[in-house]
Amino acid sequence: MTPQELKSLVRTIPDFPIEGIQFRDITTLIGNGEGFAATVEWLADRVSASGAQAIAGMEARGFIFGAAVSAKLALPFLPVRKSGKLPCDTIGVDYALEYGSDRLEMDPASVSEGQLVAMVDDLLATGGTACATAELLRKAGARVEHAFFVIDLPDLGGATRLKDCDVAVEALMEFEGD
Repeated sequence: MTPQELKSLVRTIPDFPIEGIQFRDITTLIGNGEGFAATVEWLADRVSASGAQAIAGMEARGFIFGAAVSAKLALPFLPVRKSGKLPCDTIGVDYALEYGSDRLEMDPASVSEGQLVAMVDDLLATGGTACATAELLRKAGARVEHAFFVIDLPDLGGATRLKDCDVAVEALMEFEGD
């Protein structure tokens, strides 16, 4: 499937979660077997070309795509979780949200010192979660040079923010606006 055909599988829900937001819903993409497979293939090709030795996915939708790409490439999958979700000792990073803050955590033993880790997620908006994930992975000893997304919302500046965090960005598709 072409990127344009894949883009047509993403449902837009107006005024969700608040008025004025155009929510890009990937459930219609992953609900299409051919579309999901083509999306995973696109991501896997880019992750493979990056030389990544492991893949990190951010909770929750990053788990869908990151784990599928990890399985396809037979690479380790590193789940980056919200606070309090892991039963082991963790390291964490607090980061700012538009209204408040949040925390990401991971098992530091899941990363080898100097391991090249690619980040995979469904959507890049402002880049806050992705930059926090890169910081967390680096804190654990990983090298983070690339992030791959199904969707980029370029008007929200996430790609620029990630580049400022020394992470190259590629996205399968873009949607204008927010």
